[in-house]
Amino acid sequence: MRRILLVNALPLVVLVATLLYLNQFQNSLLETEVTALREQAKIYAGALGQSAIQTVKQSDASGADLQINTVKRPTHQHYLSIELARPLLLSLTEPSPNIHARVYAPDGQLIVDSRIEAKEVYQKKVKNHKNKTQVKDHKKSGRVMIPEANKENAVNTRYDTVLEQVYTHLLDWMPYTGERKITNLTVNVDPEVIPNGIKQHTLMFNDPSAQEMPPYIRRTIDHRLLITISEPIIHQEQTVGIIQITREALNIDRSLFAVRSSILILFLLALVITVLLSWYLSLTIARPLLSLAIATHKMQDTTGRTGMVPENLLARHDEIGDLARALQDSAKALWARMDGVERFAADVSHELKNPLSSIRSAIELLPRVKDTEHQKRLYYIVKDDVHRLDRLITDIASSSRIEAEMSRATPEPVAVLPIFNLLAEMHAATYKPGDPRIVVNTDDGDANNDLKVLAVEDRLVQVLRNLIGNACSFSPCDGEITLSMVGKKDKVELMVSDQGPGIPESKLDGIFERFYTERPEGENFGQHSGLGLSICRQIIVALKGSITAHNLHDAKGKVLGARFVITLPRVM
Repeated sequence: MRRILLVNALPLVVLVATLLYLNQFQNSLLETEVTALREQAKIYAGALGQSAIQTVKQSDASGADLQINTVKRPTHQHYLSIELARPLLLSLTEPSPNIHARVYAPDGQLIVDSRIEAKEVYQKKVKNHKNKTQVKDHKKSGRVMIPEANKENAVNTRYDTVLEQVYTHLLDWMPYTGERKITNLTVNVDPEVIPNGIKQHTLMFNDPSAQEMPPYIRRTIDHRLLITISEPIIHQEQTVGIIQITREALNIDRSLFAVRSSILILFLLALVITVLLSWYLSLTIARPLLSLAIATHKMQDTTGRTGMVPENLLARHDEIGDLARALQDSAKALWARMDGVERFAADVSHELKNPLSSIRSAIELLPRVKDTEHQKRLYYIVKDDVHRLDRLITDIASSSRIEAEMSRATPEPVAVLPIFNLLAEMHAATYKPGDPRIVVNTDDGDANNDLKVLAVEDRLVQVLRNLIGNACSFSPCDGEITLSMVGKKDKVELMVSDQGPGIPESKLDGIFERFYTERPEGENFGQHSGLGLSICRQIIVALKGSITAHNLHDAKGKVLGARFVITLPRVM
């Protein structure tokens, strides 16, 4: 379970952490770029507001020269001078060739475009310098940017490797939830056109309570990330124009690509590890389970008992090993039970044949015997054997039924002392002179008087009555049968002791086998089936306990009697 959780949870954790990290990282890069570009726009606006201003009197507003060289505004006294703004803007943008700056009048009219100015300057220099080498070197210097050169530079600075080209196409699908939203432009949309036009900027800048104009961030159809900042050009607290600066945020894409490529490498490494772990899990879980399934089918289809479960699975110390050992133990228990059924059937057949053979012999002799006394004797033999068959069949049916009943029964806490007292009272009610007496031993303290065991009460009483009946058969005249109990840590021992001749030492284990009989002298043959103690052991084992027998000896080693000990789980 730990392996499965690790393999399934780790990639999800890495994926979530990666997405959160990139959003925060991209947002911080955009914030830094926007802040730097806004500061640059403010510097440009301040320079233009101080150095590109021309003051025109109201009466001079109709001059021809003024109409050519200035933008006329009838309600203002300070104007942006086009002639002053062009060289100033060109000199401001020259150190930053990737900057595209535009200056607008308050009414939205375009006054100066840095790229157009740079192109005109470049064309003049081409005419004045006929040396192609100098012109080529001048292009490479990058000091003056024209649209063609700018386009070439943009192509050369884009991504070159196959991985980078694939990455550029995946940028449109990247999830992003940062503060700065990126607009993805579609085909036939001019990336230089600002949404809602420059008039909205003019209205906003003329409103004293308005905040600064938010940046316009978009990604073009060729996957370039552009950022545009607008700032007012102010002279003596009057807005005389608007400067708009656009720059390609190539560093942001480069930084994000570096991070994402690193994450991609880590992802590929994690993918390889995941595949290896999956293969390992397949070897350690799936294939062993398949081997167990194959072994189960072999058990079902074959009759052999060896090699049921592969040894390599039995040697494992994990859940698969536990399952393999449980399957092996179940198979062994099933085979043992089948062997027991076979032995039981053979024993039943043998025990039934004995009285049947006796009955058949007696019946065959009856027509040939003329003596009346001899015929009566044969008749009594047949009668006894029929009773013996009836007892055998009854005990065999009881033995066969007990296992099924015990598998369905639910053990419950049973107090021992009341059962002992009940059995003693029942024996006293049918007591005859010379019969043994039953004594309940309670001399071990009051603690033992409250002992409880986990058992089925009816079956426990059946076992104790069977043991008491055997003890009565072997006890001497006026003997004593003792019922006692001893509580231990998690078990309780119930003991039935008699004063009989004891059990032969070689038969202490065999007496619990089916059809074993060891009866006292003088008892009529065939009164017992030999299944009593076998049934007792069958019941006690089903109750998760054990039953044993041993002899009692005095100090000199003389046998004083036999004792049967039942051990059952204790209920605290």
